[in-house]
Amino acid sequence: MTRGLQSSKGPENSLEGLPPNLQQDLIAIGNQFNVTSEKLKQISDRFEQELREGLENDDSNVSMNVTWVLGFPSGRETGEYVTIDLGGTNLRVCWVKLNGQREEVEMKQNACRLPPELKTGDSQGLWDFVADSLEGFIESHGLTANRDGQLPLGFCFSYPASQDYIDHGRLKTWTKGFDIDGVEGEDAAGQLRDALARRNLPLELVALVNDTTGAMVASRYKDPKTIIGAIFGTGCNAAYVEDVSSIPKLKASFPPDTAMAINCEYGAFDNAHRVLPRTKYDITIDEDSPRPGEQAFEKMSAGLYLGEIFRLVFLDLHQRGFIFGDREVAALEEPYKLDTGLLSALEDEPLEACRIRLEECLCTRVTTEETRVAIYLAVVIATRGARLCSCGIAAICRMKRISSGHVAADGTVANKHPKFKSRWANALGEILDWPENREEDPIIITSAEDGSGIGAAIISAMTLERILDGNTVGVRGQ
Repeated sequence: MTRGLQSSKGPENSLEGLPPNLQQDLIAIGNQFNVTSEKLKQISDRFEQELREGLENDDSNVSMNVTWVLGFPSGRETGEYVTIDLGGTNLRVCWVKLNGQREEVEMKQNACRLPPELKTGDSQGLWDFVADSLEGFIESHGLTANRDGQLPLGFCFSYPASQDYIDHGRLKTWTKGFDIDGVEGEDAAGQLRDALARRNLPLELVALVNDTTGAMVASRYKDPKTIIGAIFGTGCNAAYVEDVSSIPKLKASFPPDTAMAINCEYGAFDNAHRVLPRTKYDITIDEDSPRPGEQAFEKMSAGLYLGEIFRLVFLDLHQRGFIFGDREVAALEEPYKLDTGLLSALEDEPLEACRIRLEECLCTRVTTEETRVAIYLAVVIATRGARLCSCGIAAICRMKRISSGHVAADGTVANKHPKFKSRWANALGEILDWPENREEDPIIITSAEDGSGIGAAIISAMTLERILDGNTVGVRGQ
């Protein structure tokens, strides 16, 4: 089993033939990014403490948000739903028809990239954009109301929000580089409702859903072994099902064995910087971010930041004279110019293809030696990210005494990085002390079903079903 970089084959070997002083510097950088088994366990221990604190108190560092999604789906949910997903990069609108667990889900969808100016604009600009997109989707697909003159709408809002009801959600803080005025501290669902009403759209907002909870529910709908939903993409997060008796901060009256989905929102883990092994590059990212001091864990492990960490290290090497000589590399000076897709390519493509890709990204000549340096850095940065991502899942498993099952993961890092899943699995085994001679891992990472589309539809169906049964705890309506 891999024990950080110290026993890993790839990175050190790739330094052979490089100038000795450059080799020495790169090894030192690699050691800064190395997370040993012992450190993983220390991080996971602290993670479990912060998860428990979040279940006890509303103002804890890790929010542990009550979602009002009561347990897992039955698999019998059916019907037609509209869903929207306000993600970190795109807005996606879907029509989803559920036909039960044994039948395929039918779907139509449109997606558009969020304009950059929207992310730093105001609330009216945001909700008008969303409402315009919904209106266009309904018209282009000829959708008609199917329930009391309305279409049920599931809203996937993938940002830290506290929910006193499943159909409302107060934004705590923007993440993923957003800084839109007039939404923090407000009911995001209510603001969307107002925008829909201004256009007289036939939509009833039934549920506000986090993408992580949606991924877990959608995956469980098809795979009964699903135990946790996780996002390893632009951001990082996990969701699982907790007994209400283990949620001291929950004041609603439920039988103690009632199952409640919890949206951890653990990108904010260790904001106090007690255990995470931050480098000077991590500190720079935090200080230059829209929200310094927040989302400490996410800034070290999520896809939004891995490419930026790589850029900062590469720029540092250039400024200290190790690479590029006197060539102009203006692209390296531009924040967030390089994304995580570049890191995936550097580990997945032949050396010459990597060199060409770097030239395209940096708009300058890149040597084979410099390409090898880039590959080494891509490995050490992505490896640290994958290993850190295992810590939160390990903490949930230990807290809930989960010994087997499937972690349904969504997100570009989980799905597109060629080495993420194996590195994540190795690290999880190290934390949970799985035998090294095991034939298979008892807890495995699987590709999540569509949480923001199908998952939001299933949760909407679950909510409407319990309303019909007279169980309206945690449902406010208009």
